Amino acid sequence: MNHYVIGDVHGHYDTLMELVSLLPCDARLIFVGDLIDRGSKSAEVVRFVRENNHLCVMGNHEEAMITQGFVLMRCFEMDEDLPTHSMWYSNGGVWTLRSYGLVKLEEGKPVKSDNYAEGLQRFKDDMKWMEKLPLYLELPIEHPSQKPVVISHAPIATAWAMRKIDSMYGTFARLATTCRRDPDHSDAPIFNIFGHTPMQNGPRIKDHFVNIDTGCYMGDAGYGILSAYCIETGEVVSVS
Repeated sequence: MNHYVIGDVHGHYDTLMELVSLLPCDARLIFVGDLIDRGSKSAEVVRFVRENNHLCVMGNHEEAMITQGFVLMRCFEMDEDLPTHSMWYSNGGVWTLRSYGLVKLEEGKPVKSDNYAEGLQRFKDDMKWMEKLPLYLELPIEHPSQKPVVISHAPIATAWAMRKIDSMYGTFARLATTCRRDPDHSDAPIFNIFGHTPMQNGPRIKDHFVNIDTGCYMGDAGYGILSAYCIETGEVVSVS
């Protein structure tokens, strides 16, 4: 059974299903986070990952849903108007809320849907699940690099030692979901597979890391691709 690490899906459920159909039936799937936002079917992506018990790490978009989600839940429960502006909205959160049936757009602004009760409970459950997502996964897999295989949302090889230093753990946690700098040196202590920063024309593969985010949500030339990387074989499977 081989392990396939899948890049940032960003709510593109149909593309994900097409990619999964090309993978071995017994493939173990691991997601680098950012399951949600920007695409129209975030709720379906989360349901697929949860119901099939696929592994997933925390992405910055999951962090945003958790943080902003609790604010929005209060608006629903207290029968208050939704905020008209939010950093999460502008980064695709409105699409996620629509996928749960929570909001509709009126004059370009999100307002509560007429029937949101069922979607609200599902949204809450998914937020609770997201809260428990790990920042990274260290896998007991033998790799040609002879380094530990670590999955994270953003690159963490240069910050790897920080995870065991109490005073630096906060910095490590922030970098694990937001860092955009690739590991500079091939003597990095881990073989890190991550996403977060979209790559043109396929994943970026080096001796000590793989960036598997190929910009699924971006339709520009060289992007608009969802990719999976097989840890054991180095095979890449992609769909447009």
